[in-house]
Amino acid sequence: MSGHDHGHDDHHPDNHFTDMEARVKALETVLTRKGLIDPAAIDAIVETYETKVGPRNGARVVAKAWSDAGFSDWLKRDATAAIASLGFTGRQGEHMRAVFNTPDTHNLVVCTLCSCYPWAVLGLPPVWYKAPSYRSRAVIDPRGVLAEFGLALPADKKIRVWDSTAELRYIVVPERPDGTEGLDDEALADLVTRDSMIGTGLALSPEAGR
Repeated sequence: MSGHDHGHDDHHPDNHFTDMEARVKALETVLTRKGLIDPAAIDAIVETYETKVGPRNGARVVAKAWSDAGFSDWLKRDATAAIASLGFTGRQGEHMRAVFNTPDTHNLVVCTLCSCYPWAVLGLPPVWYKAPSYRSRAVIDPRGVLAEFGLALPADKKIRVWDSTAELRYIVVPERPDGTEGLDDEALADLVTRDSMIGTGLALSPEAGR
């Protein structure tokens, strides 16, 4: 796993807010008390961006890697450039690395010191990704963590854990599901979930993606 050198200030311990987050929280509280916004509606919007809209960029990257061998090779060699060619670039100029699941190896991404996350391709980081329990246990007991996500891997499948930093962030390219021959890139992207690109899930089957 790669080491950490977190020379950035937009990530922080879970027990306090950044200046900007504190302001946003205060504004949200005031607007809620005045009856101008509904917290449930905000939660729904955040959930949509966290699980659907945001990860769509990454899903398109994965779909193109599945359907285009040349792009897949490029993604393996230089993920930053390959992803940028589709119009998705890091908000802070961080480098990307794509790690490919295989029949023998499953990849899992974590940030052990804070919550470095590839916003440009995966949208908003899920709450659990930033939780201390995930950040520590993903390294110590990755198989157990995956089981808690409902992903029980064969005992002989290797699990490789990748530790994100401010300078280098990862996207997992899940294995292409069976029965997807003939699907176009948009249909393939529908099968790629946020969790599958972090490594806590697998791509959906064509039936499940409908």
